[in-house]
Formats: sequence, structure tokens, C-alpha cells
Amino acid sequence: MTKKPIIVLGSVNADLMLRCERLPRPGETVHGQDFETVPGGKGANQAVAAARLGGRVEFIGCVGDDAFGAAARATLEREGVVTTHLRALAGVATGIAMILVERSGQNSIALAAGANACLDAAQVDDAAAAIAGAALLVCQLESPLAAVQHAIGIARRHGVPVLLNPAPAQPLPPALLAAVDILVPNESEAVQLSSASLDSAAMASALRSLGPETVVVTLGGEGICIADRRGVRRCAAPRVQPLDTTGAGDTFIGALAVALQDGVDIDEGAAFAQRAAAISVTRAGAMASMPTRAECESQAPR
Repeated sequence: MTKKPIIVLGSVNADLMLRCERLPRPGETVHGQDFETVPGGKGANQAVAAARLGGRVEFIGCVGDDAFGAAARATLEREGVVTTHLRALAGVATGIAMILVERSGQNSIALAAGANACLDAAQVDDAAAAIAGAALLVCQLESPLAAVQHAIGIARRHGVPVLLNPAPAQPLPPALLAAVDILVPNESEAVQLSSASLDSAAMASALRSLGPETVVVTLGGEGICIADRRGVRRCAAPRVQPLDTTGAGDTFIGALAVALQDGVDIDEGAAFAQRAAAISVTRAGAMASMPTRAECESQAPR
């Protein structure tokens, strides 16, 4: 039987990446090297991560009618992502992300939304049948909040689970959080959403009290914290030497989506996602660093 698809609604960017010894301070210029332009955007990254790990994935989003947009579409299709609902807009630039990566692997990112800002309810309605027939809807916040809310509403009406990665963090309506099944913020996003700097367990519990059935707070090299009806628990991350953390969070989301599409529980799915993210940080780039299913399974505990 053919698996129901993961529907990813989100952003598509051209990532302009520059490596440097360290990130510059305000007003400072530092020398960089190894500049490259690659397709990115949280939505596109998560879709590619899921597809590369064996998921059946369809994408909803916008690009410009420029070379960056054409390259992004070609990349998604090459990875096996269905782009029927990826709209190219005349006279609009594809979104841009300017990324600095320092030697430690940490990064700093500035965004220009471009065509991503044009995703609207009408386009979501065009994809309503796809959402209604999905195994899971995955959203982030690099797309207009109104479009995200509209898609989540369609998913809820048809009993489709919703995974929200609240990045970049912003204030969210209580009704939106109550409609989310799985909320996956990183630590700084969890602080902003919970309006409190608590330990990870307390933040996960506080966020779950806002409505999501399950909260998974990602903590980088420190692992994750899961809160659901069974309680709160910490899970350590695999130990690796990071080269570049760009895209690690998106790899985690894509991998978790695939695991949920396969029907595993949240603990097993999160462990699979942690292995995928750990592999990704040992390589350079976002999409370029994302592992295959075979690579993740080779790292599974015996």
C-alpha cells in the first residue's frame, strides 16, 4: 500500500554561505572563504531531509521566476519531492538567506523573505486535497502566519496530525498552539514561546500546557527533552565532533516526520531524528549534509 505523503508547507531560499574563522562582532569585518550559493529555506530543507530518508513528500510554497527559484525547484524534484504546489511568481525574487559559519560550526543567518511572503490562503486552498490526504502536515514560521494557520485548520478538519517547528520564533495565537499535535522548538524558541527562561523540562511542560499533545525541545549537543501524556524525559544526543550545524534542526524535523509517517512512537522517532541530525553536523552545508536512511540505520543501537 502506498504511504500517505508528508506535506511540507514552508520557505524556499537561496543560501549564500561564507565560512570564516569566527562570527564578526557588530561593526566588525572578518575575512571569509569558501563562498557558495545553494538551495535552502527551512521548508525546503525539511522536505529534502524527509525525502532523502525515504519519506514520500509533497511541498507547498513560493519561489520567484529567477535562477534561484528554478534551481530550488530542480533540487527538490531531484530529491524526489513533489512540487505541484510550488508556485513561481513573476517579478518576485526568490527568498535569500545570508549565512556565516565559523570554524566551531556555529552560524549566523539573515533572511530576506522574497517570494516566501506571498504564500496565501488561496494557494493553500489549491492544495487542500493534498493536505486532507496527508499522513502529516509539517510547517515552520518562515511563511506568512495566516497561511500556516489556514493549512493547519484544513489538516485539523480532516484529522491530519500537525507538526510545527516554530522557527523563527514569534508570538503565536493560543488557538494555533492548541491545534498543533507535535511542537518542536529549539531551546531559544522554547524560551520565547514560554516567556520564561526555565530548565528544558519545565519549558517543555509549560509549552505542552498551551495545547500541543507532544512537545520536543531540541538542545543541540545536549540532546532533546520530550513532554507528552507519559511525562517529561531527557534524551542524550549522539556524541560527534561538529563541523557545521547549519541545517541540523531541519534534518531533525525531516527525520522525525519520516519516522511518524512510518508509524513509530515519539521516542523511537526522536532517536532516529537525533541520529540523522548528528550525522548532518559532521558535514558542511544544510541540504548537502543530510544523511540517507541507510546511514541513519547504520548508526542505530544494536
